[in-house]
Amino acid sequence: MTPHEPLLFRPLQLRDLVLKNRVVISPMCQHAAEAGHATPWHLVHLGKFALGGAGLILTESTAVDPRGRIGTADLGLWKDSQIEPLRAVVDFAHANGSAMGVQLAHAGRKSGSQPLWEGGAALSEARLAADPEPWQRLGPSALAAGPGWSAPHALDAGGIAEVVQSFVDATRRAEAAGFDVVELHFGHGYLVASFLSPNANHRADEWGGDLAGRMRLALEITRRVRAEWPAGKPLFCRLSAVDGSVDGWSLDDSIVLSRELSACGVDVIDCSSGGLTEERRALPVPRGLGFQVPFSERIRNEARIRTQAVGMIVDASQAEAVLAEGKADLIALGREALFDPYWAHHAALSLGADPGYARWPVRHGVWLAKRAPGLARARQAADALVNHE
Repeated sequence: MTPHEPLLFRPLQLRDLVLKNRVVISPMCQHAAEAGHATPWHLVHLGKFALGGAGLILTESTAVDPRGRIGTADLGLWKDSQIEPLRAVVDFAHANGSAMGVQLAHAGRKSGSQPLWEGGAALSEARLAADPEPWQRLGPSALAAGPGWSAPHALDAGGIAEVVQSFVDATRRAEAAGFDVVELHFGHGYLVASFLSPNANHRADEWGGDLAGRMRLALEITRRVRAEWPAGKPLFCRLSAVDGSVDGWSLDDSIVLSRELSACGVDVIDCSSGGLTEERRALPVPRGLGFQVPFSERIRNEARIRTQAVGMIVDASQAEAVLAEGKADLIALGREALFDPYWAHHAALSLGADPGYARWPVRHGVWLAKRAPGLARARQAADALVNHE
């Protein structure tokens, strides 16, 4: 690394893990698993981002309990047979210089929905009952996520203990699969997010009520997972910095929670937003370039914890500015990475961090290095012809 190395390509140490750059592939549901097991789709889908130069790749939302799947073909780590297929993905990423993380999640009252390409609607109770894997929508209170959703079963103390244990057991399996990072998904209206929000959590016991009570499940899961996860490996947490509902979870609440999560051993807050409800009175965050970066900035600076910015970050100069202005420590890409799996390599070229294709996989870089002079000559010849005419 030189003093003029772009921040996007400066290594970042998180506990014992050193990321080669600050480019992260955000979790993106693929609905391509078989009974929760990774398939060749996942190897190719996630593996191409390792070839593309990302420092860290996060799996899609990976269910800790079959009852808590987003869709029927979600990835899972609720049983040991799901370890080996994911280990193959992790091994490929490591062999090509990227770290791998797994996002652990329980969809809670938003369990059971169609893939986006089928409409994304909630599955009917009859459809849930017909699935070979067990389904049950769970939540803090018997309040539906919105129109079309059935009311969840309100968890009792025993059910809450089972949920916490399912995160711990999935973490053990993540370590067995060789993952470098665990990310806890506490956003987007899923189970933990529904406990956090006063609009979904109407409990009067120790798991609800005031802010401390509503944060209790998030902090209990975090403490237990941190104790299970090796001390040298970083722990991330995805939050909806605001949950998108009227008088719901706020950015100020997220700052308080982030401080508590840091004290429990979380290393990075992944700053997303929205997802609590599908009601028409919801307050969606206006979408524009970098629309969630202000959340990352405030959490980073006020909670004193590293943050990951995500959402409409589209080019290298924009990503570099977010880092240079102290608004985040990591840049996560979702749709942009699908559009250009080699985004990190192209960013390095545009920022002058890789003039000779040295960052590319050697099997690609050697050919691209030979391509560049030929392109330059062809362009010169074309320009000469135009000028002659």
